[in-house]
Amino acid sequence: MRTTFHLKTLAVAIATLSVASVTNAAGLDRSGQDVTAFLQDGTYAEAVYTYIDADVSGYDSANNVPSSNTYVKGNETGDIAEAYDFFRYGVKTDINDTFSVGVLYDEPFGAAAEYTGDSNFVSKGDLNSSIQQLTNGQFNGATLGPTINALRAQAAAEPNAEIRAGIVQQITNLSTVGAIAQAEAGSAGENTNVEVRSQNLTGLLGMKFGANKEFQVYGGPVAQRIQADVKLRGLAYGPATGYTSNSNPDMDYGYIAGISYSKPEIALKAALTYRSEIDHDVEIAETYPLVAIRAIGQGATPEQAAAAANQVSNYEISTPKSVNLDFQTGINPTTLATAKVRWVPWGDFKITPPLYNEVSKLNPIYGPDGLNLVDYDDDQWQVELGLSKRLAPALAVSGTVGWDSGAGDPTTSLGPIDGYYSAGLGAKYNFTENWAVSAGGKYLWFGDAKGRLPSGKIVGDFQDNDGFILGMKLSYQDTK
Repeated sequence: MRTTFHLKTLAVAIATLSVASVTNAAGLDRSGQDVTAFLQDGTYAEAVYTYIDADVSGYDSANNVPSSNTYVKGNETGDIAEAYDFFRYGVKTDINDTFSVGVLYDEPFGAAAEYTGDSNFVSKGDLNSSIQQLTNGQFNGATLGPTINALRAQAAAEPNAEIRAGIVQQITNLSTVGAIAQAEAGSAGENTNVEVRSQNLTGLLGMKFGANKEFQVYGGPVAQRIQADVKLRGLAYGPATGYTSNSNPDMDYGYIAGISYSKPEIALKAALTYRSEIDHDVEIAETYPLVAIRAIGQGATPEQAAAAANQVSNYEISTPKSVNLDFQTGINPTTLATAKVRWVPWGDFKITPPLYNEVSKLNPIYGPDGLNLVDYDDDQWQVELGLSKRLAPALAVSGTVGWDSGAGDPTTSLGPIDGYYSAGLGAKYNFTENWAVSAGGKYLWFGDAKGRLPSGKIVGDFQDNDGFILGMKLSYQDTK
């Protein structure tokens, strides 16, 4: 026997319809950290699968001179965004008419990108060509070494300290060019690649209060695991070409807190949820070829050079706090309006691997703090509006439109997207009184963005990109 949906239970039918809802956003945001499973009535459980396929392509910069930040349109990068999927689970139950408990699992932050093809984000390994590109054609493999030796002799014979300092700077610049070219050759055929994965497990305890138990406060602990792998390849990354880091999985803890209001007579629910930032102490293994090449040039043994260029240490990553607002209300007995708003301060987020940062400090123009590997300029704002309609006692459909502000443009070359606009459709079918299956999809129009190195150099331009998201949900609910 099919269940009949009245207005006060309309939310049960269609509020959780958009399984591909607030997903794929600014910074490293992925799942949207949805908590609506906990806000459902009675006993509720869900399992959600989400698949993301984005097309992010553009052009690299033909200007590979490290000291010049001017962007010059170069070769096509091809699609750098790898297909990405993740799961979300949630279960909650009411202990009595006052207290509720629940557990949520999601994968809140992530990245998956790889450059392939004939772009400056792929190591070519041609020493002569690399030197020519790095010096704008002034030198090649045959002339660079003799020029450096001649400058060294000139510096040794120069009595004027100021002139001698200028010559020494020329030697340093050309020696860096040689080291970059060697590092590029050492990783020939390899691609720039980044992968970040995270998992959250959230425990929740809620307490209802008010004359009709219309208010609820909720909160609990959050356990979070995060890991990351980064490979920088190609002349686009200048001195950092060949850099590799592997951050071991780290588990740490934060908390969640929120308040909600409900009025079942009109299917109204509103919830404001805060998640704390979580500080991770991550063990990282880094390899920086430029360091070894320079060390050998300064007389170090191969063993000493390898020790300098390969470092295992610990550093801190703080995944950002966030605020989510979820709202729904019945418009008529078969129609529900929904709204979601999310804020994440990505402008405060940074990834600063120790060896990468130490090497950057050798260049005085980056100051005493050096460079971060990844950071963002702006905070993220995300809005999604939806309308759901019950077509039959066991069938409902929904549509959504959304906007994401992005986290700034230019942005990191490892994720060159500046927000998006979206449109989505979903459907839910109750195949028994308690069990339902939902499916949904969303199309994304990405904002144009320029890819920027931590040094400020623009190395890519990415325009007219798009993507889609597909999701499926299996849910169980018993409100008796």
